[in-house]
Amino acid sequence: MAQQYYFVSDLHMGGDAQLQHCDYTNEFIAFLKELEKQSPETELLIVGDTFGFWELTQVRGEAKLDHIIAAHQSIFDQFRATGAQIKVTLMVGNHDYDLACNPVFADKLRAYNIHLDTSLVLIRAVGDKKIWIEHGQQRDEFNALPDYGNPHALPAGYFITETFVSGASRHSDFGKGNWLKDIRSIDPMQIPDWIMSNYFYREMNPIFRWLLLPFMLVFGVELLSISGEVLRLLGIFDYNVLFHNPVMERLGIINNVLQVVISINSVLLVIIGVPMALVLRDLRRILCRFRLLTSHGVGPDLSEEPYLKGAQEVFQGDNKVAVFIFGHTHAAFIKQLGPAGQVVLNTGTWVKLLRRFPASIGYFPAVYFPSFRLNYFQIQEQNSQVVIRYVEIPKKPERELTWLQHLATLGKQPKAPEAIPAKTVMDM
Repeated sequence: MAQQYYFVSDLHMGGDAQLQHCDYTNEFIAFLKELEKQSPETELLIVGDTFGFWELTQVRGEAKLDHIIAAHQSIFDQFRATGAQIKVTLMVGNHDYDLACNPVFADKLRAYNIHLDTSLVLIRAVGDKKIWIEHGQQRDEFNALPDYGNPHALPAGYFITETFVSGASRHSDFGKGNWLKDIRSIDPMQIPDWIMSNYFYREMNPIFRWLLLPFMLVFGVELLSISGEVLRLLGIFDYNVLFHNPVMERLGIINNVLQVVISINSVLLVIIGVPMALVLRDLRRILCRFRLLTSHGVGPDLSEEPYLKGAQEVFQGDNKVAVFIFGHTHAAFIKQLGPAGQVVLNTGTWVKLLRRFPASIGYFPAVYFPSFRLNYFQIQEQNSQVVIRYVEIPKKPERELTWLQHLATLGKQPKAPEAIPAKTVMDM
């Protein structure tokens, strides 16, 4: 029986075309080499979504795994070396659900000293306590597998991924900056918003973008101008207070130029903007009906609540369970939740994270900031206590944002994710 456990999840290796690229190869190999030095009473558990089978549509059946191994041979060579010293256990997630449907995959993985366990839940002992381990897809209505083990019983999330993610990956190098390859880093419900953002900042014809900039920069001023003109026409004011006030009058010729620009933009906004607003409103209604609205509307529940509720039920059902572990949502955290101080932790992900930030100025589309949070958890018993250690491996993304994206989010900096303590101790 292992005396210490290491946990990672959501590596998402593989996918069509550019999705085969792995951002964390060097860091993950270094992590495996460190584990190779540990005692034989050590177990590494990969808590699901190791592979991106859903994103791999040009290869079928058992060949999917061969295709991924060939693309990431250095990682699998290190798996073989590390697995010769410690136990390496791999769980099934929704993105690599094929693993649960064909026993041949277990033999292929065993050649690299990886033990495949297709159970939805694993239990590990730490002292006289238990660790409950699951990927978490069964608590997500969009990705729950209705007939586990049946290769044809696929959830809605599969079809969304196959439609949006795998299709985009095959053509990602046609874009400017190859940004489409990061589509798996986006919640599927945010994909339309993310694509519109990258279209404006990267793909739009530069002439069109420059023509739109004045409208988008002074959009709020134009609304004030229209409001002032409406008040003037209604007889509430004798003149448009936006243009006829002491501040504007001191600007002289600049005031005259601003009046012309804002007036023209305001007229065009009324002529073009009102019909567009009606079209967008109708589009939003249709997206709601088909449950394809972005995450600030209707969509799957990717919050912590279903997992925290599930953990409470597990703790109440078995007071020996001290730690509830899951992955799936890509949001690493640790919380002491149970009545006796039991712990819930999310193992996060090793793929790139993209976080949405509204524009600071004008009416620009939102900007998605890239980041990484490569991490692992270690659990062991020490002095009759359950000790959980958290280690984060530093990695910075390449410079990806355009100058206009920086301008649109001027003054905004991505907030650091919720801090996770390096050590959590639980009395047994």
